[in-house]
Amino acid sequence: MRDPVLVEVTRGGRVESRHAGAFAVLDAEGGVVLSAGDIDRPIFPRSAVKVIQALPLVESGAADGFGLDDEALALACASHGGEPRHVEVAARMLAAAAQGVAQLECGAHWPSHAAAARALACEGTGPSALHNNCSGKHAGFVCLACGTGVDPAGYIRPEHAVQRMVKAALEGVTGFRLAEGSHGIDGCSIPTYAIPLRALALGFARIGTGHGLEPARAAAAARLRAAVARHPFLVAGSERFDTRVMEALGPRAFVKVGAEGVFCAALPELGLGVALKCDDGASRAAEVVMAGLLRRLMTLSQAEEAVLAPLAAPIMHNWNGLEVGRMRLAEA
Repeated sequence: MRDPVLVEVTRGGRVESRHAGAFAVLDAEGGVVLSAGDIDRPIFPRSAVKVIQALPLVESGAADGFGLDDEALALACASHGGEPRHVEVAARMLAAAAQGVAQLECGAHWPSHAAAARALACEGTGPSALHNNCSGKHAGFVCLACGTGVDPAGYIRPEHAVQRMVKAALEGVTGFRLAEGSHGIDGCSIPTYAIPLRALALGFARIGTGHGLEPARAAAAARLRAAVARHPFLVAGSERFDTRVMEALGPRAFVKVGAEGVFCAALPELGLGVALKCDDGASRAAEVVMAGLLRRLMTLSQAEEAVLAPLAAPIMHNWNGLEVGRMRLAEA
């Protein structure tokens, strides 16, 4: 099946670029509410499934054992910009388990938040693994290992107890069997497994409702969603799509970006899960599709619509501030 064009980019009254892809909207029983393209072809969800990867941290009792608060749980689900507050919370998570930055195995990179990167450069210190956009997830993995009596060293490897627990959570939530050795390697070095959009959307419907999950897992999912709703800044950061949407919608929606044009969402009040993938890996197009789906599926207040509408049809400007083009959903 060839995926349809989902987003068009216009300039000078002409369509300049097109982004094809697929999306699935399912209820927690597995019913397809809305879809386009091939939703049964496995794709790598990348960071879009961090909330599922964080479930063992809560389910195991490690989060409570180390006194991790809602900020820590939100950061465990994050792809953050490396701003000072993100770094502080990640360091605090490690300290709770009597560990330090050297225990992180995600690698170091400059903050994606430009001002934070400039501040580091001015200090002359350079980035550490705490600035990695996945440092919260990895700090959670370290806490999970220490809280379950496992040596955290090598926690990124697929055979490590931490990644076995994460794999089991992914399978349990999505209902999709992940064959041994079928994984790729994510940007932060942990295994990433290819999962169809149909299964991902089902999994996020379950994350949002608890339906189809055992009670302890449903409670862990609800706790993580609540933590993110209270601290959406920690999940992404300043002017980021995820943070802007969840600041506007609160507990009505959990949205999470993944690399290479992936987005997933849980809509608890509607009992729905959403998963999408832009074939060319364009995050800009994935944001437009997700914003458009949220507007289509949800009843929005005037204030909520004021946030979502520009995200579904962003205006592009050049360096002089002149409007040079727009993005739109293909059916618009």
